Amino acid sequence: MKMTAAQAIIECMKKEGARKTFCVPGESYLPVLDALHDEPTIDVISARHEGGAAFMAEGYAKAALKAGIVLATRAVGAANLSIGVHTAYQDSTPMIVFLGQVHRKVRGREGFQEVDLVRYFEPIAKWTTEVSDPERIPEIVQRAFRIAQSGRPGPVVISLPEDVLPQEAEMEFGPVTVIPKPAPSQTEIARVEELLKTAKKPLIIAGGGVKSARAEEDLIRFAEKYNIPVVAAFRRHDAFPHDHPSYVGHLGLGTNKEILKTVEEADVILALGTRLSEVTTQDYSIITPAKRLIHVAIDYDTIGKVYPPEIGIVADLKEALQLFIHMEVDGDWGSWINERRKAYVNISRLNVSDNDVINKHIVAIMAKHLPKNALLTTDAGNFAGWLHGFYPFREKHTYVGPTSGAMGYGMPAALGAKLAFPEKIVVSLSGDGGFMMTSQELETAVRNNIPVICLVFNNNMYGTIRMHQEMHYPEKVEATDLGDVSFKDLAISVGADGYAVNTIASFEIALEKAMTSEKPSVIEIITDKEQISVSSTITEIRSRNLK
Repeated sequence: MKMTAAQAIIECMKKEGARKTFCVPGESYLPVLDALHDEPTIDVISARHEGGAAFMAEGYAKAALKAGIVLATRAVGAANLSIGVHTAYQDSTPMIVFLGQVHRKVRGREGFQEVDLVRYFEPIAKWTTEVSDPERIPEIVQRAFRIAQSGRPGPVVISLPEDVLPQEAEMEFGPVTVIPKPAPSQTEIARVEELLKTAKKPLIIAGGGVKSARAEEDLIRFAEKYNIPVVAAFRRHDAFPHDHPSYVGHLGLGTNKEILKTVEEADVILALGTRLSEVTTQDYSIITPAKRLIHVAIDYDTIGKVYPPEIGIVADLKEALQLFIHMEVDGDWGSWINERRKAYVNISRLNVSDNDVINKHIVAIMAKHLPKNALLTTDAGNFAGWLHGFYPFREKHTYVGPTSGAMGYGMPAALGAKLAFPEKIVVSLSGDGGFMMTSQELETAVRNNIPVICLVFNNNMYGTIRMHQEMHYPEKVEATDLGDVSFKDLAISVGADGYAVNTIASFEIALEKAMTSEKPSVIEIITDKEQISVSSTITEIRSRNLK
């Protein structure tokens, strides 16, 4: 087939099943935009900022479990979207990033907006490359889709010199990507069986690999058959239903001591589809040498990267669990799982009283009114502690959050998630600091008719940093206070619905209205600075650290 390099890129997208792409337009890749204009099967969502576009693509990919696609121009656009690339890298999210590049004739002369994009993104991408021959577009782009989605998923960055894109060539396309799904060997299964037979208190840590492999039901069957408790890795809440009798908590920031006790008492850890990140492992502290570790992950580099396992298996989680289910293990772990489940229920129950802060009431109202399949996204910030600690995630595909801790993520990721699941109610949770970093994407939501519900917890400060400031430098407040912003008025100004609430009753009314609206909605929740985290107030943190 004879076509331009730009047209060949779009043909590759079609073959790989792409239906959405996100961008901020740039003159360096105009031929690609022109080819997208002529392709009715792919929707183009034009954002207000490249960081927002990248977060949309990442949120879409997390929700849809397929590669998110984002386009931007040369150095300036590329630098803006790099936060989304870093998030996709740390969160193991498949993403294809197409970046316009300067004309090949000016390379090396510090041309207008020139930067070596391959070297720039190399440390935070799974693969980076630049196309110099138009006829190689099919080979390189199809390889990019394969790399982004195979093994441990991640972002791939392709630099596109502007003079290559309009050139015509005879294009040859290969077969559509088939993602490899390796399975454990019989020897490995036998070793897992023997080790589990010796366990007195086994525990599963369920990570993002469960979701990537679409293995949620397999994990439920595995946990039920062998009566093994399950904790979710950081921000992988929907890997296992919270109302299941085997679920015993979430390993995140500020993890309750009862959940940490569960890990402390466990003697065999089954780490399934998790890279055992710093947050999940509580600063790499909870898996001690005395514990026997079985680590199953899709990527060989992940095995042993943090902890040397007694048994390390490179496998797709679905394939692994479907074989593990046939093991002959008869562990007597009923009292262990019942004890730890009871401990989890006691600390996570959503009974609220007048003494509870508004944030906990907000979570209780969400749990009451939102359907079980509602999809929630979160930004980075202390406000998320109430959601992580108390919201009952009961179905798969109901949570999208940045394990990278990126601020500004929540709302644009919600737009991507809503485009992946238009039939679902999608709610984002943000602090006022994080929301302002990408608030311009509200207009993108309005323009593209993406009716998400955005909760903004407004305490006029960078709360998480203020908390750490009070821990290390009590009473010395610097750079963390923020000014007054009416997020209600901001929403209304761009055509969204806006509400400002400071009581539980007014929030409940606003949420019910937002759930039936056909427009994006912002609910600004006025919160008290003093109640800075789930466990402590500013005064309590200060008093502890002034001693």
